[in-house]
Amino acid sequence: MADKRSNIVLRFGIVYLFILIAFGLVIYRIVVLQFIERDQWLEVAAKNKKTDILVKPNRGNIFASDGRLMASSIPTYYIYMDTRVPALHEKGGALFKEKIDSLSQALSAFFGDKSKSAYKSMIQKAYREGKGELQLHPKRISYSQLKDLRSLPLFNLGRNKSGLITKELVRREKPFGSLASRTIGDIYADEAKGGKNGLELYFNEELLGTPGVSVRQKVANRWEETVQVEPVDGMDLLTTIDINLQDIAESTLVDSLKSFDASSGYAIIMEVKTGEVKAIVNMQQNKDGSYSENRNGAVADQVEPGSTFKIASLMALLDEGKARITDTIHTGNGIHRYHTSDMRDHNYHRGGYGNLSLAEVIHASSNVGISLAVTKAWGDNPSGFVDKLYEMGLNEPMNIEIPGTASPKIRHPKDKSTYWSKTTLPWMSIGYETQIPPIYTLAFFNAIANDGRMIKPYLVKAILKNGQTIKTFETELINSQICRPSTLKTVQETLLGVIEGKKGTAQNMRSKHVRIAGKTGTAQISKGTLGYKAGGKSHQVSFCGYFPADNPLFSCIVVIREPKNGYPSGGRMAGSVFKDIAERTMALKSNLKPEQIICDTTIHLAFAPKCKNGNYGALHTVMSKLNLNYTGNKAEWIKTKSQNNSIGISQMSINKKTIPDLTGLGAKDAVFLLGEMGIVAQIMGRGKVVSQNLKPGASFHKGQTIMIQLEN
Repeated sequence: MADKRSNIVLRFGIVYLFILIAFGLVIYRIVVLQFIERDQWLEVAAKNKKTDILVKPNRGNIFASDGRLMASSIPTYYIYMDTRVPALHEKGGALFKEKIDSLSQALSAFFGDKSKSAYKSMIQKAYREGKGELQLHPKRISYSQLKDLRSLPLFNLGRNKSGLITKELVRREKPFGSLASRTIGDIYADEAKGGKNGLELYFNEELLGTPGVSVRQKVANRWEETVQVEPVDGMDLLTTIDINLQDIAESTLVDSLKSFDASSGYAIIMEVKTGEVKAIVNMQQNKDGSYSENRNGAVADQVEPGSTFKIASLMALLDEGKARITDTIHTGNGIHRYHTSDMRDHNYHRGGYGNLSLAEVIHASSNVGISLAVTKAWGDNPSGFVDKLYEMGLNEPMNIEIPGTASPKIRHPKDKSTYWSKTTLPWMSIGYETQIPPIYTLAFFNAIANDGRMIKPYLVKAILKNGQTIKTFETELINSQICRPSTLKTVQETLLGVIEGKKGTAQNMRSKHVRIAGKTGTAQISKGTLGYKAGGKSHQVSFCGYFPADNPLFSCIVVIREPKNGYPSGGRMAGSVFKDIAERTMALKSNLKPEQIICDTTIHLAFAPKCKNGNYGALHTVMSKLNLNYTGNKAEWIKTKSQNNSIGISQMSINKKTIPDLTGLGAKDAVFLLGEMGIVAQIMGRGKVVSQNLKPGASFHKGQTIMIQLEN
């Protein structure tokens, strides 16, 4: 019995001894970890924990005036596969072997860039080599595509079993493509750097938001990230841009730039009463002949405005009582010498205009006429003229929301830092020797339409946060009255005469649908140190005005620089674009209800519609469909004439050995006829042919080019 008790005590002793030894080892290990290996393990822990990781906020959106999205940050993803995950290697790689065929087939169908066998071979090679990041597709995919990808065989088992890895990148998208692209602006590839230009740069601080902070730590061989400070997303911008008007302005301008082969062009539409910029287009020609928005020239170009500036000269003359609109100006033969330089009217080679009233000087855009009036008034005191321009607000800088916006440069005779010559005053009066960005010229004409109140053009209506308005921007007054009311009324009537007067340089702009008032501008472009002639002649043509003239709603400026096709003309080139913009804008903004404009088919027409000259077959088809009458001699090519309630037709004389008279033909018929003869047509404008650069009856050779001008 004693032996048994001794045995038990011995066994317990041995157990206690082992416990004591184990406890001692634990204590020893704690001491080693705490005091001997402490720094080493703290270093390892630090490597498995990353603190103060910035969490990017979402950049704010940019909206059009009606709430449609114009710029937004969209997440995109690169797709990788980690072939080293343990689940793919367990049980001899059973899961990998089971899924490789179905995954390869699915990837081939999903991306469509490789065959099933190519995907299988690529993944198997990476699997054998233990590749950690096998890129499955070279391009980024959208979030919706990523969701579909995660449903593919193997990938639907999750990250830990399939090894699917995604890397997110944010891309700034513009849903409407090129529309107002340069005005909206761009951001850097690294979104943290913010905006590069346009509204993206000007409002970068508001759009960017505030980054958050997270801690990333490795737990059980997996990285876990915990957000410590939540990021604050950027605010949104509600712009003044009207998508529909922007589309009208861009498409109309680009069509004309292509037909004139111009180097660049700008168009701005502004709401008269508010100053809201509803559309702004900045187009430059690329090397391949296409056009895109590469710089904000409409607000940044300091250019000589040319004849649109004559309205400022006229306003100064009338407002200071230096002249009356009925005064007679003796322009002579269209050439007048100022010291050592000759000033010419555009028709000097035809003998000039002779005597013109001051109103007709503006209608005809006579350089000689306006310069004579200004030099007579201020020849001995040019400071008085410039002071008046300053008083009107023409030299006042505006803080427009586009970085790089330039300010006007109108020299003053008393400014010793600039050179004032004996010819500066007459040339300044016609829009030379001044540099004014197009948007400033527009602001001046907008003031004329706005009863003399000059207001700042602006592009952003409000800053929003989660749909709530944080800050609003309203109309900013620059000059409450640019001139006396009587002067303003006279100037408004004179601007109408540019389109509707007998000597108007923009008679082609007279519209049946909307009354337009404004001024043409044609200026020769200086080539810097080479001057106006040595550098080769090139021109800027423009038209600035407003519509409807009787109750102005919109002001607009169109500028076309360095047109290579056709004779440079503000009325025919820029004016045709302006007219198209005005008509399409008013059609879009009309308050008439559909039932008010639907034609009553029960009413018999008491007149015949106007028809273009052209192919008889086309006329016959249309007239038959509309049940309208036509009379006369039938021929392949015909001329048309409205006769009471029918159309009269007559044969159009075509000699295919000489240049035909294309007057009255539509673009399609003109191009078809010329093509049959082997002549290449270059079209300018739209509507029907009103002029051609090769005279009818002249001889030609195959492949020769003819330029034809179309107007409605």
